[in-house]
Amino acid sequence: MSRGTIYNRDSFLNNIAEKLGRKRRSTGVERPNYEIQPQWDVMADYSTDQLIEVLKQQCTVIHTDVKETDKEGLTDVIDSIMKEYGAAKAATWDDTRFSEFGLDSFLQRDDVSVWGSSPEEDDVRITEQADIGITFADYTLAESGTVVLMNGGGKGQSVSLLPTYYIALIPISTIVPRMSQVTSVIHEQVAAGQRVPSCINFISGPSNSADIEMSLVVGVHGPVRATYILIDDR
Repeated sequence: MSRGTIYNRDSFLNNIAEKLGRKRRSTGVERPNYEIQPQWDVMADYSTDQLIEVLKQQCTVIHTDVKETDKEGLTDVIDSIMKEYGAAKAATWDDTRFSEFGLDSFLQRDDVSVWGSSPEEDDVRITEQADIGITFADYTLAESGTVVLMNGGGKGQSVSLLPTYYIALIPISTIVPRMSQVTSVIHEQVAAGQRVPSCINFISGPSNSADIEMSLVVGVHGPVRATYILIDDR
């Protein structure tokens, strides 16, 4: 994929500087090195099992179901969740991890659509009509019960947003304490000149809203229920 072209950048930045009442900066800003950085201390000494427990406890707060399995039992767990939700059609990512975790036969079912197998506008329509969307988590934040999805290519963001239900497949190796670890990796990738997705979603369970009279409603503008499947890949 080619890089995009930026138009009118100088005039845009000059206008902002003018509104701020100063000249536009022409040199970089040195990043401060803070002496105290408590964000790295939170759960820094936790074992993997401890992080899993934190994640599971947080999932009860964000109204998210949790299942645990290994690679061999993964298909059966997915089937049980689909049966529980009454879901007949599934949409998935075009992701090599589905094969790596033994889900090739699952992807070949008539009731499963894989993102990218049709033109993009058809992919959105097909995914919208699916009962359940299934993706892998690229990173998982124990502290907040958040799955991080690096969208792009065959990893359409619609898969986790449009269907009525959502399943996040979470290899235990993806679990980190909190957002600090993930943003650090992204910053390192950018500094190294690597291309990162233009869309990175941080999803914490089903959609929620408390805009009306501070009354919490789950599933307002996205999946009404979500399940995290923790897969022991150690």
